[in-house]
Amino acid sequence: MTSLHTRRVRNRRVGVAVAAAGLLTTLLAAGPASATPDPGDLTPGSGGQQSANSVLGGEPAPGDIPGQDEIVHSRNIKHLANIPSTDPTNINSDLAFQGRYAYAGSYSGFTIYDIARPNAPKTVSQVLCPGGQNDVSVLGDLLFLSTDSSRSDDSCTSVSQPATEKSSWEGIKIFDIKDKKNPKYIKSVETACGSHTHTLVPGDKDIYLYVASYSPNEAFPDCQPPHDGISVVKVPKKEPTKAAVVAFPVLFPDGGNPGGPTNPGVSKTTGCHDITVLPSKKLAAGACMGDGILFDISRPEQPRVIDRVQDNVNFAFWHSATFNEKADKVVFTDELGGGGGATCNEATGPNRGADGVYDITGRGDQRKLVFRSYFKIPRHQADTENCVAHNGSLVPVGDGRDIMVQAWYQGGVSVWEFTDSTRPREIAYFERGPLTTDRLGVGGSWSAYYYNGHVYSNDIAKGLDVLRIDDWRTDSAKWVWMDRLNVQSQPAYH
Repeated sequence: MTSLHTRRVRNRRVGVAVAAAGLLTTLLAAGPASATPDPGDLTPGSGGQQSANSVLGGEPAPGDIPGQDEIVHSRNIKHLANIPSTDPTNINSDLAFQGRYAYAGSYSGFTIYDIARPNAPKTVSQVLCPGGQNDVSVLGDLLFLSTDSSRSDDSCTSVSQPATEKSSWEGIKIFDIKDKKNPKYIKSVETACGSHTHTLVPGDKDIYLYVASYSPNEAFPDCQPPHDGISVVKVPKKEPTKAAVVAFPVLFPDGGNPGGPTNPGVSKTTGCHDITVLPSKKLAAGACMGDGILFDISRPEQPRVIDRVQDNVNFAFWHSATFNEKADKVVFTDELGGGGGATCNEATGPNRGADGVYDITGRGDQRKLVFRSYFKIPRHQADTENCVAHNGSLVPVGDGRDIMVQAWYQGGVSVWEFTDSTRPREIAYFERGPLTTDRLGVGGSWSAYYYNGHVYSNDIAKGLDVLRIDDWRTDSAKWVWMDRLNVQSQPAYH
């Protein structure tokens, strides 16, 4: 595969720490790609809290680099607000939205924010319920939380326990959030290998959750190989406490990508990392470690694979997926380095740790995923900054144009267009300078999503950021108003 997006417009001139260089050597030595787990076992890098009032504004000249914790952004983005993290050792994760509220997951639990005034968001409540990575989704009065951390039990007072212990618990937790100030934990569902992420599939009477997890081990009683599919959890809307696993569809009957040494540096497929469903089209796209898949979800309990692709040259770990509005493209992300590596640099290049843009061709069961290009932020980051493609969402501009906002850890938040799938390009950005300049730090935007006229970013170390895009190319999205948004349950915006 050949990239058509290779121009890099900015160099970074930060001293490279010995530790960072050592990690990069480890990451890159395996071959064209390498993958490590998500940064759940890492501690966010040190660095002072930065508020919206500290924005220096303006766009640095090509070749310049932000100072430590310095905020920089393109002229068409404004930083409106920041709610700092209350625990600097905690890792903030995914986001969901409903009405005037944003729900932010973290490895300690979740936080509910009132975002009725985006320039002055307020914390409504915080729920302590440790268990990485606590990805979150909401529907009605229910909130779903993913636990992919071996725990002593299913309570919110559990402690870490080895996965080799049969009594250990991982899976889905369900909360009643009717009272936003006092959410109530009402149900748990244990799932094989835990729940790294989950995707909500809404139905008339029932809600389905597609639970993605991976990395089985013969020594783990509740995570046995082969783990070549996903858990399907059925939640009756009227009786959510009867939620249960109802199926485990096998997506890779041949075992999926074998990884190394057959494909050096590529993750072996032992499950999926993330799945995005498009209910209006009864389609889903799965990012499954060494494979990308397109599947039919007409029968939610029996998803059926239509097409499957691999990139054994530049993709290390298929991490997430996003459809465009017409459902004739899919953007897959490659989380090279697992989120803990410094891969947005000249040494790594523009095609690794990037997005892969695929067209969907054909109809029905003859649909195929066809590679068109790579996209990576055109701003080199310091070798002390963890940076790679991560979670994002469409900016619902309509009119046949495709624009996406995306998190890149310490690479910040990028707004980019892929209307021409062969020539993607960045049109706006926001980022902070490195957390640390003497060693590799872990921080930056985990998730950046567009919701009702604003961009919300959950920064691992810095907390919730609110941004506004002022650009003619995205103005039409301001007219799209939604009552909820679970990004992995992608809505029909228009």
